[in-house]
Amino acid sequence: MDTEKMGIAAKSAARVLGMASTNSKNKALEAMAAALEVNAASIISANEADLDNGKQNGMRDSLLDRLRLTPERIAGMADGIRQVAALADPIGEIIEGSVRPNGMKIQRVRVPLGVVGIIFEARPNVTSDAAALCLKSGNACILRGGKEAIHSNMAIAKILREAVASAGLPADCIQLVSDTSRESANQMMRMSKYLDVLIPRGGAGLIRAVVKNSTVPVIETGVGNCHVYVDKSADIPMAANIIFNAKTSRPSVCNAIETILIHRDIAQEALPVIKARLDEKNVELRGCDRTRAILGDSVVPATDEDYATEFSDYILACRVVDSLEQAIEHIAKYSTGHSECIVTSDYFSAELFTSAVDSAAVYVNCSTRFTDGGEFGLGAEIGISTQKLHARGPMGIRQLTSSKFIIQGDGQIR
Repeated sequence: MDTEKMGIAAKSAARVLGMASTNSKNKALEAMAAALEVNAASIISANEADLDNGKQNGMRDSLLDRLRLTPERIAGMADGIRQVAALADPIGEIIEGSVRPNGMKIQRVRVPLGVVGIIFEARPNVTSDAAALCLKSGNACILRGGKEAIHSNMAIAKILREAVASAGLPADCIQLVSDTSRESANQMMRMSKYLDVLIPRGGAGLIRAVVKNSTVPVIETGVGNCHVYVDKSADIPMAANIIFNAKTSRPSVCNAIETILIHRDIAQEALPVIKARLDEKNVELRGCDRTRAILGDSVVPATDEDYATEFSDYILACRVVDSLEQAIEHIAKYSTGHSECIVTSDYFSAELFTSAVDSAAVYVNCSTRFTDGGEFGLGAEIGISTQKLHARGPMGIRQLTSSKFIIQGDGQIR
């Protein structure tokens, strides 16, 4: 990996992109979306090589699903780019302004971050999502995916770069690191001369490594130990449907739930209904003693480690709690600050839960699977930020901007 060469190219491209008109950026985005659709067959062919390698290396089915590209998923990637193109351009927006007593006019305006580095793992759609969001927000990007998706990522990046160039913007506003060794990731973490921010998107190990070792400012994303709490006033069929969707629709993604908490007053009636739904997908339950007393020995005894684990699989921890307050305490102890849900018919329980739970997205009576840039109206997303500085929750184009002050005077001196 030639860090210096990539960094210089990215800085140069960022200067051009930061000055580009909204029309120029949208033209490039439309070209990118069309190119993905036209070249879907070649992308799928490259993806098949990654899937074959994954199967040979024993990758489990849930992770293969994250890696897999289909015509429908590629069409979804193209639609995501078009959604980003349709968003209002944040660059140049006047955030606030004032006139000082001495007559100076001060405005704070939105500007690009500059060069965004993204280190991600097995989901090749991140390549197009990240490229589109960075381009619309005026940022060049340097992307580094995992070895599991290298053929897919290289095919997508090549297609996107050619599309951007055909629209008159620098191809180097999108760059992909082809070296998937650990050293290439370490080099990106040390690119403080060129990268304005580094965003890790993947499992807990990757995120910890980047946060610990990077000399580049980091926006922490993604680890999702998410919960559903079933309150004593919950509609039981609704709770079962929400839990089934939040666990089984795509168990490997960060907004899938890993633990259900159930109030003791409703547990005897609710747990068998919930388990019957989860049995449709053969979900393994790991429960506390009270859960096992209701559901029997088919439930594996749960440990503290289970409650702290992002399984990313058809495994779900369960605990019966004495109160809403105990559920909130459990979430405070084990949550990664991603997404939590309460199922309740009680207004005051919902208000307490949403006020007391300190996560990026807190739901009342709907699935945590909605924590997503597209579902929140942000177009695609760069990731789900679980930190509190600058960006939190799904990161769209506004979260990829900074601001600067512009001051106009007529000779004032201090």
